[in-house]
Amino acid sequence: MTHPADTHCPYCALQCAMTLTPTDAAAHATHDATAPVVVAGRDFPTNRGGLCKKGWTSAELLRAPSRLGAPLVRGADGALHETSWEEALDLISTSLRGIRSEHGADAVGVFGGGGLTNEKSYLLGKFARLALGTSRIDYNGRYCMSSAAAAGNRAFGVDRGLPFPLEDLDGATTILLLGTNPAETMPPFIGHLAGAQAAGGLVVVDPRRTATARLTDDGKGLHVQPAPGTDLPLLLGLIHVVIAERLVDVDYVAARTVGFDRLRRSVAAWWPERVQSVTGVAALTLKRLARRLASGASTYILTGRGVEQHVDGTDTATAAINLALLLGLPGRPGSGYGTLTGQGNGQGGREHGQKCDQLPGYRKIVDPEARAHVARVWGVDPADLPGPGVPAIELLKLLGVPGGVRALMVHGSNLVVSSPNVREVREGLGRLDLLVVCDFFLSETAALADVVLPITQWAEEEGTMTSLEGRVIRRRRAITPPSGVRDELWILHELARRLDCTAAFDTDPEAVFEELRLASEGGIADYSGIDYAMLDRGEAAYWPFPRESTGTPRLFVDRFAHPDGLARLVPVTVRETARPAPASGELTLVTGRLLEHYQSGAQTRRVPELLEAQPEALASMHPATALRLGIDDGDEIEVANGRGVVRCRARHTPDIRPEAVFLPFHYGDGQAANLLTSDEVDPISSMPEFKTNVVRVRRIAEVDAIARPEETGVLA
Repeated sequence: MTHPADTHCPYCALQCAMTLTPTDAAAHATHDATAPVVVAGRDFPTNRGGLCKKGWTSAELLRAPSRLGAPLVRGADGALHETSWEEALDLISTSLRGIRSEHGADAVGVFGGGGLTNEKSYLLGKFARLALGTSRIDYNGRYCMSSAAAAGNRAFGVDRGLPFPLEDLDGATTILLLGTNPAETMPPFIGHLAGAQAAGGLVVVDPRRTATARLTDDGKGLHVQPAPGTDLPLLLGLIHVVIAERLVDVDYVAARTVGFDRLRRSVAAWWPERVQSVTGVAALTLKRLARRLASGASTYILTGRGVEQHVDGTDTATAAINLALLLGLPGRPGSGYGTLTGQGNGQGGREHGQKCDQLPGYRKIVDPEARAHVARVWGVDPADLPGPGVPAIELLKLLGVPGGVRALMVHGSNLVVSSPNVREVREGLGRLDLLVVCDFFLSETAALADVVLPITQWAEEEGTMTSLEGRVIRRRRAITPPSGVRDELWILHELARRLDCTAAFDTDPEAVFEELRLASEGGIADYSGIDYAMLDRGEAAYWPFPRESTGTPRLFVDRFAHPDGLARLVPVTVRETARPAPASGELTLVTGRLLEHYQSGAQTRRVPELLEAQPEALASMHPATALRLGIDDGDEIEVANGRGVVRCRARHTPDIRPEAVFLPFHYGDGQAANLLTSDEVDPISSMPEFKTNVVRVRRIAEVDAIARPEETGVLA
């Protein structure tokens, strides 16, 4: 191919538009390090022609020297060796047959990803349930969006990250950002904050003074810096003030919600002075913030992973929704509530069947009508569909245990970097009879696999993604992939054929999307009115988009998605035992992202410019904390708890609270932050506790001295 292709960035859910123009190197689909396309920003409502560092450098990965170019199989010597596609797929299918025959269909697990196209997500769920017959499928979106999704579903009856176009933020006078750092995670997003900044109404709640928090400087807003893990008390305090000071939109609450009386009683004890004692946020600041949120006609509340990746993340997101509903924001022109989806297809990836309890169209797998509808599309008996499986953390705990999972197929995820309690995940993967990983590179997870299948990258494939706005967009192929790699639709087709599955597994993305349209029709996430032709014409397509409709750019204008059309105000409480409190000498570990890297770093750590900018994990701590611990800036330190140890260098910064230490989660092996995180989960969403874990921090010289005391001539 030699003509430019209009497509979208391979990274976050902002899905910035870009144009890829093939170069001379595109004609040679080899491991030449020369980028085969030139990247240019393209005007689009979300990014307006801008890209971040990751987007500008994304083409470098297409011909990176470390890119996989042939299937790998682990030999008798324990090493991975190149083999043919026929041999690799035959080995996988033979092994899967044997495992299913001996241990049953649920002995095979599938782990998907929020970066897969809608077509791949859909076909992966179909493959698991028909070709494998297993219920044990889930995906890494469980680590990202599950708490926000659970909160949205119970309050609104639907889960769409932003229930309005991103451009709506441009006219806001007040925007409250809770636990999100878009200035580093999705930089083009901050252009939509300019109106709120100009009005002095950008409010950022974060225990760190991040790049986003600094956008509030010079009278542009307010940075609220609560103690880690206290977002729920903070929100309950805001709700208390809104009710006590009669800032509630009474008419809206009466007409569009149920549950106000119970909510009012539930927050009675969270007066501002008590909230101050728990969060460290001054009572006057709390009152000032509540009044600001209620002061204008254009207010938005947006949440991110910082308030959601907790064992009480669903309740915290619910409290944010309760606040928004009391102020009358959702569905009102110029105002609203939303949550910022992280992964590239984090929205579409959770709609079409790779979640353990779900069928396409965001249907519940236990719903008889949903099962009957999807079974008709697939041409099978509803009784042939397995029931609900188990969420990601429970799935991983079943690896290699009696009655558990004996084989695992991994698509679009780097489990031994992104999962909590990494040491146990590594041990579980090591107990498997078969681990198959599809990837572009030999990621930390792929390096443990029995079979590694090299797959196409975003610029080499067709498909659709669904952005953080719920807008379905086109991914377009710009270049021919290297000869040794394959598209995952083709891989699933070939494996289904080898497993004697008679259901259709098309290899053409448009044909798969046409089937997805049918399977989603009538569901919550209805794509039936969308097709490639309209997307190629540049038409905006926001789901739900039933046939003969024009789509739904703004949800909740007239009603919410519950049968009675009303939103639920759901009382939530603070569980004092939700997470252990740091003891004397301990700190709270906060994890998060860096501007230069993305997710597990499996891609961005292979881009020289990005790696040079952030080559290693640094533990950020307040200078006062470092002084107390005897740690100088740049010292080699150990961050440890009962789950694991991370060795890295210290970085002093006044931008973090003294009781906390921050680690980025983009690094692997001995610098994997998730060696330290807990696999305890939220009881509603099954979200792990990523953000607040208790650790001890010491200089490595002190640790080594304790481990190997100097000889003194005195017998021990």
